[in-house]
Amino acid sequence: MHQQHILDKITSILTATDDGYDEKLTAMLDKAKRIFISGAGRSKLVGNFFAMRLVHSGYDVSVVGEVVTPSIKTGDLLIIISGSGETEQLIAFTNSAKKHGADIMLISSKAESTIGALADGVFQIGSDELYGKVPGMPMGTVFELSTLVFLEATVSHIMADKGIAEEEMKQRHANLE
Repeated sequence: MHQQHILDKITSILTATDDGYDEKLTAMLDKAKRIFISGAGRSKLVGNFFAMRLVHSGYDVSVVGEVVTPSIKTGDLLIIISGSGETEQLIAFTNSAKKHGADIMLISSKAESTIGALADGVFQIGSDELYGKVPGMPMGTVFELSTLVFLEATVSHIMADKGIAEEEMKQRHANLE
């Protein structure tokens, strides 16, 4: 019963999400010299999932906050994952990336936000009326799970679009585990 409730809610969010986002995001990824991904809390974990899959797909990706993250520059892309678009630390990252000439993409449940106003583009996952208090899915769960599924579907799109076989991705998978 609870599984179906969660699946139904994620389905409603993704159904209300623009179908063209995967192609637009792929175009932005392909244009970028390097890709930086950031989020806070569980959104950061979703970003980590996406960063790993992008590395497996052959992109040059860094996760903001890691000790080996290089400096961001013109031609780079910063992807911010933030349900609210108002997280102070992520606003600071966005301002810094803009100052250094990077492009900014926000993935959020709220297109109208501080980070959204600073970003070069916003992918709104779902629509405002679908969010709010959802019994059994506390504190951002709806956004985070929907975004995870959206980003995994984007990786599937990238694989199909570029003809990347899973075997090729496995060759890029970490082998010091």
